[in-house]
Amino acid sequence: MNEQLRDAIADCGLTRDQIASRLAVDPKTVDRWIAGRVPHPRHREALARLINANKQDLWPEPTQRTRRPNYGSPGIIATYPHRWAVPRTVWQDLFEGAEQEIDILAYAGLFLAEDTGLLNTIAKKAREGVTVRILLGDPDGHNIAERGEAEGIGDAMSAKIRNALTLYQPLRDIEGVHLRLHDTALYNSIYRSDNEIISNPHILGVPAAQAPVLHLRNQERLSIFAIYCESFKRIWSNSSA
Repeated sequence: MNEQLRDAIADCGLTRDQIASRLAVDPKTVDRWIAGRVPHPRHREALARLINANKQDLWPEPTQRTRRPNYGSPGIIATYPHRWAVPRTVWQDLFEGAEQEIDILAYAGLFLAEDTGLLNTIAKKAREGVTVRILLGDPDGHNIAERGEAEGIGDAMSAKIRNALTLYQPLRDIEGVHLRLHDTALYNSIYRSDNEIISNPHILGVPAAQAPVLHLRNQERLSIFAIYCESFKRIWSNSSA
């Protein structure tokens, strides 16, 4: 979901059909852009002008990208200024590439739960034998309540988690998918697929969607990846089914 684009369209006073008409595209194409698909460059320019928004804000480029890291690099594939700036294709490729395990650690991770395509990919991987472990916040937990207060949304945090749990329900019926609840003060949300991790650091008072993101690859002789994996294991061992 491109939340920045969604909000900019909502603020500009134009309907989806009006935008589609002015750009000579199908209204469903506009829906796909909002869902996370990146428009063709000429449409990016035209749409940004039409809704009076900054193109770079709507579709930011990664600030760093290293496709073939070596042992001397920190194993960073890319960094993004906000979670909403991560292209949907990156999430799709992350989960599609799993051959052994998928780990998800978040408070709610509602953006993922609401993406039927990504959930279908995770379900497909589970049926192929990939182990899936999902850790979400306990909606009745003390730390979850504190996080809601810190973000200024109060009980809405618990409501988001309950919504996510409902959306994840079909996955729970698949063998190899395990979902647990935690009441931990998270410093990062973690999305892991085998040897890649997308880490979404948490910043006090800032919603996770607005916080930066690191896309990491595991490498020998480096401890960054292992630190995140160990954090997940600790929280998993102290969580409840």
